[in-house]
Amino acid sequence: MTTTAPDPSVAAPSTISSHTVPTGPRWLASDIRVEAGRHLTATWRNPDLLVFATIQPIMFVVLFVYVFGGAITVPGYSSYQQFVVPGIFAQTVVFGSAFTGIGIAEDMQKGFIDRLRSLPMYPSAVLVGRTTSDLVRNTFTFAIMMVVGLIVGFRLEGGLANAVLATVLLLAFAFAFSWIQALIGLSVKSVEAANSAGFIWMFPMTFVSSAFVDPSTMPGWLQPIAEHNPFTVVTNAVRALYNGMDPGNDLWISIAWAVGITVVFGALSFRKFSSASR
Repeated sequence: MTTTAPDPSVAAPSTISSHTVPTGPRWLASDIRVEAGRHLTATWRNPDLLVFATIQPIMFVVLFVYVFGGAITVPGYSSYQQFVVPGIFAQTVVFGSAFTGIGIAEDMQKGFIDRLRSLPMYPSAVLVGRTTSDLVRNTFTFAIMMVVGLIVGFRLEGGLANAVLATVLLLAFAFAFSWIQALIGLSVKSVEAANSAGFIWMFPMTFVSSAFVDPSTMPGWLQPIAEHNPFTVVTNAVRALYNGMDPGNDLWISIAWAVGITVVFGALSFRKFSSASR
């Protein structure tokens, strides 16, 4: 019997598993782009979420400017609009971050996350793609709110450069809060729970702050809570920038909060995602 030696020019069968994840930043960026695109496509096909996410802040603008505005005077500002509208901007993007947790909880409940786990893709791309798409959606909502603010009398008294810086700071803060919501979405068992857990703490955080009134007008025991609220810090910073004032340390503290929240809750979310099994 004649034994035929293997032809060295013929490649051996691949031993790479179908679940092997391609490595490199290019693959990671591609996976993130695919995931973000999936969520954005779903949003454009079902715009109800965008509509309702915009109606509430518009109602707040109308309520505080036209109903309460005549009874509230804030020293140092040309009008109440210049004081309250930046606060509503901040509240809008923070509330918008809640949809990250709701969306993740929905994907978990439907088993879609489990299907993604079986694909040769970066696990981190699932969460980064979601938070990135929600940042785009938040940017769109913010653009609408800026138009509404200009209609009711708000003006960019600090100039275009300061306005851009304030807007970037707001969106960075929104992105940071999306990671808090991501952890909530990964930790609860239902979409309803994610909805409740995502919003219940944001209402006191945004109202016990400088968003709508000066904290010095609050009861003495409540003032330190409002003044040390991270939402107050970022609101003060963007308000100063929009009005052409010096934000002082509030700007740097806001950046530190945004970076710190993103790093801490991003790490916790990735860890939870890796260990979650549903």
